[in-house]
Formats: sequence, structure tokens, C-alpha cells
Amino acid sequence: MKEHITNAVIRLKGIAYRYAGGESLQFADLEVRKGQHTLILGDSGSGKTTLLHILSGLLKPDAGAVEIDGQELYELPARKLDEFRGQRIGLIFQEAHLVKSLTVKENLQIAQGFAGAQVDNNRIHEVLELLNLGHKANSYPGKLSRGQMQRAAIARAVINKPAILVADEPTASLDDRNTESVLNLLLAQAEQQGATLIIATHDKRVKTRIAHAYEMGGQKQ
Repeated sequence: MKEHITNAVIRLKGIAYRYAGGESLQFADLEVRKGQHTLILGDSGSGKTTLLHILSGLLKPDAGAVEIDGQELYELPARKLDEFRGQRIGLIFQEAHLVKSLTVKENLQIAQGFAGAQVDNNRIHEVLELLNLGHKANSYPGKLSRGQMQRAAIARAVINKPAILVADEPTASLDDRNTESVLNLLLAQAEQQGATLIIATHDKRVKTRIAHAYEMGGQKQ
């Protein structure tokens, strides 16, 4: 019998999702305690991104419950869900998805606003300095290097001190040196911000750095 984690920061139970084409996925239950950094493992097309979107409040499942930091996500009305996600969940995608017409600093300001928080320029300065981006605060995304874009995306993800950081295939297109750099950065930021890191990946290089893993065992029907 599986032990119930009373202080779980993430709890997924009975999750099922049906795609528009009729194909469906059933996901194994998952519980993650605070600080228990976890890999979501599976081949491309196995449903890792779908699962991340479900646990991040971006995609409502057809069945089951998603609890983050004690709150059942899909019991919240849409606006409250958006605010909760902005406050408690930091999202890092393969592409940075920064607003190109805004500076790095302005991108962080709107992230604070979406979470229903007051703009805190001191916090923005603190995060950018931690990520060696202080000198790029007033730069536009188009003027950043690839590495700077990655760090800016991480800055946006951690700006509101989320309970969990969710990264989708963050090393998929990186060489070994840059993979090591990004993993160090994610783990360091999770530690400094008190966040639990969830990484979806099929990259074997990542497995050596994070011990806890959730294997995609959902069966397509």
C-alpha cells in the first residue's frame, strides 16, 4: 500500500485526459513533498507535456484531482486559478516566451501583476542580480543571447517565489556543457527560492542529477 504523504506540495489522483481526436491518457497517481525535486520521465509523445499542463493549471483533466500546496486547482474559478498559478507555480518552457516588446524588467513586472501582486522592483533587481542579468534589466528579449534568454525565463518563473518550478524539456536542444549549466541554475534557484523542481524530460543526462522520478505509465486508449 502506497504511503500517503501528508505534507505533499503536489498531489495528483485519478487523472485522465482525452485528446480532441478521441485518444485518452490515464496517469498514475503522484505525490511530491516539499523539496523533493522530481523528474517526469517518458519518451517523446508519451504525454509528459500534457501532464505538466494539467498539474500547472493550464489544462483541465477530464477526471481526477490536482492539489498544489493544499489547494485543489480545478475547484477555483478561472480568475482565481490564474492568480494562484502566478503565485505558486513557476513555468519554464523550452522557448522563453518573453513579451518581445517589453524589456526584461517589464516582463517580470507583468508576471507580478498577473499573480495579483504589487510590482516590487527591489525583488526584480534581487532576482536579476542572482542570475547575472542585472545589466540586462532594460534590454529587450531580441538583444539577449540564448543563455541570457534562458536565465530571463527562469527569473520570470521564480519572481513570485512559487512553491513549485515546472520545466518542460529544458535541456532538449542543448549540448553537454550547456545542459550542465542549466541544471545547476535550476537546482540553485529552487534551493534559493524554497521551491520544488519538477522537470519533464527524456534526456538521460538529467537523470544523474535528480533521484526522484515519475515514470509515464499512462496507457493510451
